[in-house]
Amino acid sequence: MSIWEVILAFVVVVLMLVALLANVLVLMCFLYSADIRKQVPGLFILNLTFCNLLMTVSNMPLTLAGIIYKSQPGGDQICHVVGFLETFLTTNSMLSMAALSIDRWIAVVFPLSYHSKMRYRDAALILSYTWLHSVSFPIVAASLSWVGFHHLYASCTLYNKRPEDRTQFVIFTGVFHTLSFLLSLIVLCFTYLKVLKVARFHCKRIDVITMQTLVLLVDIHPSVRERCLEEQKRRRQRATKKISTFIGTFILCFAPYVITRLVELSSMVHINSHWGIISKCLAYSKVVSDPFVYSLLRHQYKKTWKDIINKILKRSSINSSALTSESHNRNISQQNE
Repeated sequence: MSIWEVILAFVVVVLMLVALLANVLVLMCFLYSADIRKQVPGLFILNLTFCNLLMTVSNMPLTLAGIIYKSQPGGDQICHVVGFLETFLTTNSMLSMAALSIDRWIAVVFPLSYHSKMRYRDAALILSYTWLHSVSFPIVAASLSWVGFHHLYASCTLYNKRPEDRTQFVIFTGVFHTLSFLLSLIVLCFTYLKVLKVARFHCKRIDVITMQTLVLLVDIHPSVRERCLEEQKRRRQRATKKISTFIGTFILCFAPYVITRLVELSSMVHINSHWGIISKCLAYSKVVSDPFVYSLLRHQYKKTWKDIINKILKRSSINSSALTSESHNRNISQQNE
């Protein structure tokens, strides 16, 4: 193995460990907190977490083996199943992010009618479409034998080995990425930019009220005035940072891989194998970032996983104190004997 391959293998191992820990923690929060389970976005986050966990335990290990051994890991049947899952899970994850953005758009732009427009039944219908959309492409690819081990990405994925099917495969790949990556990106940009517009409008209204209040309060201390102005600035930046994170991580993680897949279809362009694996690792990094972007850094999830950790630590401390008292009583009884 070259130094590049060692580094890439190490990156995949780190991504696997962090993704497994973070997504399991999101799942624990969902199971522990009744409030999270009651919320409609929780269904989308649960579906996204399910896809991330399955991607972590199925696709990442085989990609790691492909990097190390530079050949197909396992038999053809295993590779076909993993390639099927890779196509399904990637599409499902993208559409789940689009569904979360639609939920936020309805909640912010139509707050009074949110509970009537986004119910559990509506969320279940959206998830049903997500699964139907996601499973249709790998079924077509598997039926046409367009799934296999691709040396450029060291993983089992969409791959055409027959030159006579090149035109059909090019059309299929273009349609697939248009209706998965591009469609999700358009939905993300449309919904979150609408959310940002509403957030900025509310910030301006609050800023006007704040400035009017500061003008009326002549005797206000300068430090209080500065804190109010700083809070205004943070309020304006908060929504922009969140929306930039949602859209930016999506583009940063998926765009290099999708562009590489499309460029690869041209026989005139040679793609370095190291870049192919790097683009695949960037796509895998979305599995790592999703738990933090959509769940763990939110206040409700922070409080839930802190409660879980405190409960575990408290239980362990109670058990240790019980063992200590039991051993102490045993020593006393032995001394009396």
